[in-house]
Amino acid sequence: MSEFQFLKIIDEGEVVSLVFNRPPLNVLNIAMMKEINSALSELLHHTTAKVLLIKAEGKAFSAGVDVADHVAEKIDEMMREFHHVFENINKFKIPVIAVVDGAALGGGCEVVIFCDMILASEKAKFGQPEIKVGVFPPIAAVIFPRLIGRNRTLEWLMNGETISAVEAEKIGLVNKVFPVENFETHVKNFVAKFTAQSKVILEMTKRAVDTSLRRPVMEAISNAEEIYMKEMMKTEDANEGLSAFLEKRNPVWKNK
Repeated sequence: MSEFQFLKIIDEGEVVSLVFNRPPLNVLNIAMMKEINSALSELLHHTTAKVLLIKAEGKAFSAGVDVADHVAEKIDEMMREFHHVFENINKFKIPVIAVVDGAALGGGCEVVIFCDMILASEKAKFGQPEIKVGVFPPIAAVIFPRLIGRNRTLEWLMNGETISAVEAEKIGLVNKVFPVENFETHVKNFVAKFTAQSKVILEMTKRAVDTSLRRPVMEAISNAEEIYMKEMMKTEDANEGLSAFLEKRNPVWKNK
């Protein structure tokens, strides 16, 4: 793995963490975005990871994109690198989980909501304040309606307000809110539920769900059934899981 100035990579085998490390607020400038894209590109080829965590050190997950990179001479490069961040996250077959222990604002919030799941501490907060400086958040405009509905999206993007982790969980944006005390332990316990599963089945499950979002309902069901019958049931782990259940023992995954 390459060395990075603004990131840390923590590789624990089945769990890999990409950690933002640009104190104090992890503001996303062009240089940091390039590092994120480089790290994600490398992590795509990780052979044992079952979960990718995107985390941050410091006071905030990220206070957003550097306003200095919105100037005319930099905006094209900034938008290109920012777009690539989401392209790269979207390529991951394994679940990608955002771990938020502070403020996730603007572009930082967009990175969070693009992940497959969101875990937050009680002190986390979320916001898209772009409207207050005369712009709108393009990623949020696409992703928020899928997560929290059209009307609530319009309200939030148009008033630019920040919401708490508790409110984010209430509207279905956040999967879990954990106490600040022992937050990391709670995260590890949550993630352990996924690492206990077969890597290949996790990947197929994610693909079946994501594909269904882009298709009419009966077409999506047929697609999920095709993945189930033609791919999943031919894996060693599907057969192992069923056999272990019938034999009343714990399955031994081969991840294939």
